[in-house]
Amino acid sequence: MSRAIEVDTKTFVRFWLVIIGLALAGSLILQAMTGIIIIIASIFFAVALSPLAKKIDNLDKRKERRGLASIVSVLIVVFSIVAVIWLAGPVIVNETSKFLATAPEQVNNFLSSGALDNFGRSIGVPDLSEQIVAGVKDMTSSFASGFSDFALSSIGTISSIATATILIIVLTILFMLQGPDLMDKVWKSFSGKNKKASKVWRRIIGRMAEVISRYVSGQLLVAILDGTVVAVSILLLSIILGFSANLAIPMGLVAAFFYLIPMFGPIITAALVTLLLIPNSILAAFIFLVFYIIYSQFENNLISPKIQGKGMSLPPLLILVSVTIGVYSFGLIGCVVAIPIAGCIKVFIEEYPNLKELREA
Repeated sequence: MSRAIEVDTKTFVRFWLVIIGLALAGSLILQAMTGIIIIIASIFFAVALSPLAKKIDNLDKRKERRGLASIVSVLIVVFSIVAVIWLAGPVIVNETSKFLATAPEQVNNFLSSGALDNFGRSIGVPDLSEQIVAGVKDMTSSFASGFSDFALSSIGTISSIATATILIIVLTILFMLQGPDLMDKVWKSFSGKNKKASKVWRRIIGRMAEVISRYVSGQLLVAILDGTVVAVSILLLSIILGFSANLAIPMGLVAAFFYLIPMFGPIITAALVTLLLIPNSILAAFIFLVFYIIYSQFENNLISPKIQGKGMSLPPLLILVSVTIGVYSFGLIGCVVAIPIAGCIKVFIEEYPNLKELREA
């Protein structure tokens, strides 16, 4: 038996106003997503660089120079990135040109040896080398036809990246300069209403900020270790196999830089260094690839979780689980923020009994 539900006009209008308001809010958030990400990234970097700024400020204890220390800490990071590009860029370009110049000859030598056709016949494909050559030619022609469109779109992409980078640098400095004063005002306003709640929330936010700063310092430590291992391994290979050691330091810097991208960084390093070693020595490229794969497993499963866990009081299992969930849920961004988010969640869980007491009081 159906029943009619009567709704007055005022309730009906309010219902649809709420729905429309939520839809508009969601639309505005989607449109401003890039700006929101830039602001969140700026806050993240401001919190992460605060310990470095404090150390720089403590160099001269006679006078507090928080603004100068904040600017110097940001400039140190920017100049470090520029230095990596300046030192490694020319070497990468030179070795890439060498690779592109020698690769066709090496491929032809490999194809003319007959090894590929012998392998093809063993799996029932007698003309395997011809099919590979035809496929490469088709891929090259497709790449050439679409290169102009890619170049035009890249100009816009590079412009957007440059704009976002400048905004992040400026906002990071401003958050470092004005963020503490703004937070003090918030806590003072909050403490006037509920002093105990203000104290608890202030402690929680402080602990979360400490988690982020410890994560960044731990990641930097492992990145430096990774870069050192790559540089030393290439140097030893150059001595043993008799090729130039010019790649050692630049590739070490590149490895340290890319390691700051969790999970994907070592993959990029392995592929890039292996390709750039091929023109110098195919054997060296193969040995490095095998060595780096083994070392990456050791580093990712033992060294990195131990350093991050010690710095953030997180067990290695929880770190590995958080990275796995982050990368499969949100890709690269989730991979970068997974560990500090796990640390912040741990802080919130530990402080939850105190928050529960505040609600019940």
